[in-house]
Amino acid sequence: MIRATPYKIIRPKSLKLAAEATFPGLLVLAGWRFGLFPDIAPVYGPIASAAFMWILAILCLFSMILILMRRQKRDEGLMILGMDPLALDLCRRAAADGMVGYGEETIDCHEINALSIERGSTRIVVAESDPLDRQQLATALIDCKLRGVSVEEASSFHERLTRKLWVKKLSPDWWIYSDGFQPSRVYLWHKRALDILCASAMILITAPVLLLIAIAIKLDSPGPSIFSQERVGFHGVKFTLYKFRSMKTDAEAKSGPQWSSEGDDRATRFGKVLRKYRLDEIPQAFNVLRGDMSLAGPRPERPYFVDMLNQRVPNYSLRHYAKPGITGWAQVLYPYGATVEDAIEKLQYDLYYIKHMSFRQDVLILLKTISVVLFGRGI
Repeated sequence: MIRATPYKIIRPKSLKLAAEATFPGLLVLAGWRFGLFPDIAPVYGPIASAAFMWILAILCLFSMILILMRRQKRDEGLMILGMDPLALDLCRRAAADGMVGYGEETIDCHEINALSIERGSTRIVVAESDPLDRQQLATALIDCKLRGVSVEEASSFHERLTRKLWVKKLSPDWWIYSDGFQPSRVYLWHKRALDILCASAMILITAPVLLLIAIAIKLDSPGPSIFSQERVGFHGVKFTLYKFRSMKTDAEAKSGPQWSSEGDDRATRFGKVLRKYRLDEIPQAFNVLRGDMSLAGPRPERPYFVDMLNQRVPNYSLRHYAKPGITGWAQVLYPYGATVEDAIEKLQYDLYYIKHMSFRQDVLILLKTISVVLFGRGI
């Protein structure tokens, strides 16, 4: 028996979609109307000019229809099959993403095709890890596949839905046969060029305030202005990371190594301001120029925590196959964490980044980071 959780996406946004679809064309029409483009009427005559405007309007309408049809196809029924925790997690996330559920029910495998027809399902997600059940499901889903229903493995659907990997359920063969994890040399060259350019610009732009920040740190609390700490970097190589000091000098004298957390009482008064706007990270631009770090990538962790997490979290060491970054996919999508569970969540985002490393992904991370800095969304 298989538990099937059928869902149907409801998105009552037809007017919004129509506006999105026709907006570029409307801009062109408005530009033409107010003289932003040359008038073709004197050359080709008023009839040709009017015909051109009608053709442009028809193209706008056609683009609207195409986008609505594409959205309609994508937003039709979704069915999640399985009794694993991943199936329940997917159901919760699907509901949170705007998919309204019909509820859960237990069915026989041979009923799946009929149920998918009844519910109008166009996508089926298989979230079952038991090999025998997966074999039965595969046999039962042949009819669905041949009817044009998209059949997808749960981890892939989870990845698209959440923009992170489901590390708890990924088998070794998934890592071997999955796409991604192989950035091109051209991309890596572009990434390094962007690192050097942006790190240099960061130092030049902030140079006037670096001395002021250093002085303010000294006046706020005793101790050095620059804080250095050993971290684990690319391929597990250790390096020295530099930051503006935002905590008391004896912050871990009694407690030993601790993760940073939201509202950390070890931070100084001025340190809280630095951390809120991520100004304490500026000196890491020198780490980027040295080649220890990149602008975007998994945040480098301390050796103490790396050793501990390697023993407790599957595949944790895989995050070291990308150069660590000043900011990263986990940093812009997940808050500060102070537990092993938080480390697992961040690892899922980091591995997603490593799988999909691209220039576009790096730029997206940098834009999100700028938003964090401008609006003070740090701690």
